[in-house]
Amino acid sequence: MASEKAKALLNWLDERFPVTKLWTSQLTEYYVPKNFNFLYFFGSLAILVLVNQILTGIFLTMHYKPSAELAFDSVEYIMRDVDYGWLLRYMHSTGASMFFIVIYVHMFRAIFYGSFKKPRELIWLFGMTLFLLLMAEAFMGYLLPWGQMSYWGAQVIISLFGAIPVIGEDLAIWVRGDYVVADATLNRFFALHVVGIPLAILILVVFHLVALRTTGSSNPDGIEIKKQKAENGVPIDGIPFHPYYTVKDLYAAVIFLIVCSIVIFYMPEVGGYFLEHPNFEPANPAATPEHIQPVWYFTPFYSVLRAIPNKLGGVMAMGASIVLLFLLPWLDRSPVKSIRYRGGIFKIALALFVVSFFGLGILGTKPVTPTATAFARLFTIIYFAFLLLMPFYPSFEKTKPVPERLAEPVIPLSKREGKHWRMVERGVEAVRTSAFYRNVKARLEAVGAHPYYQNVKERLSAVTGWLKTYGSK
Repeated sequence: MASEKAKALLNWLDERFPVTKLWTSQLTEYYVPKNFNFLYFFGSLAILVLVNQILTGIFLTMHYKPSAELAFDSVEYIMRDVDYGWLLRYMHSTGASMFFIVIYVHMFRAIFYGSFKKPRELIWLFGMTLFLLLMAEAFMGYLLPWGQMSYWGAQVIISLFGAIPVIGEDLAIWVRGDYVVADATLNRFFALHVVGIPLAILILVVFHLVALRTTGSSNPDGIEIKKQKAENGVPIDGIPFHPYYTVKDLYAAVIFLIVCSIVIFYMPEVGGYFLEHPNFEPANPAATPEHIQPVWYFTPFYSVLRAIPNKLGGVMAMGASIVLLFLLPWLDRSPVKSIRYRGGIFKIALALFVVSFFGLGILGTKPVTPTATAFARLFTIIYFAFLLLMPFYPSFEKTKPVPERLAEPVIPLSKREGKHWRMVERGVEAVRTSAFYRNVKARLEAVGAHPYYQNVKERLSAVTGWLKTYGSK
């Protein structure tokens, strides 16, 4: 009886809105490569964090006062007097940092496997525009607590507009709404943070996903699965997104939420990186903090700015460090997409690029010293060299032939080529044959044999089987 009513309700909805069609086209009949690995979790995790930021932000705005006189006190009121206000605030602040962690890994995966190359240029451009909007959203939200670091960080960053010739000073005043960061600045940043930019982000997320569904997802091999289809039109190397990857994404989401919960409940400040210590002091225009720095996710680009002795040159370099990322689909002229089939030159260059990005991020949190400046300039050169020399890599590297069919999600050590992989293989074998490893393995097997864990395993298997059966229907 209940199933008949549910079916009747679904039919009623289908007559007025394509619920079933959307479900099949976007999930059960949307075929994706069968060799996704863990790096492909971060796209869905980004949506999860976006939902968290929107929901917690809505509840925070119910108690926040966008006024220079009341903003800091309203945050304290949320933390101390609102029921679970501290939890909402920490979920939002932790979510902001976790958002950028997820986005940076997502962008790295695209570079790692060449996911920005033809025919996915538009996906990359939408994604990079989203990245810019997220930076603006985070910067404007950073001012809202009206703490010391929020105030002075905004003052320093907005003053950079003054370096632009002719219109710079007028532009800085227009952004602030005043000659200094003041009540007008806070009000306009609050409006953009709560309404303007989130609307643009949601629209671009839709564009990003529509472009993704149009061209199809990339994969670790860089092979277009749509080129090889069975008689029924289904890609030979494709599997339905639901239930196979929805279950995996759910597993990744649970692990991710556990990590977020540990941060929220036990170390929400994360040593002053997620929530800076000076920001627990109300903004004081008469007292400048000893060391002004942006939030950690801006520090790589902030280091590029500081590495250039000229203010205008620093602003241009910082802008170029982001603009060049937009141009990756046209800078990379390699005939293959995935790093699996690229030569050693690109692999070394990418490794140096990652080191330089981390190095710039760390240096951005430190005070300016001659040594720090020297390293920042070195890392800046490496950062730009990786991007600007990208068109020339194919001339010097020998790529491997790309197979016709997809390989494993993670290539086994035995199939990897290179002396360094043989060394890793010997090291892994040495660990496996050690007495310590055998002892740990025996203990874990004993724990797994306990009736309680066997019962949990059976229940999980039953749930997984139900999801697969439900998804197939």
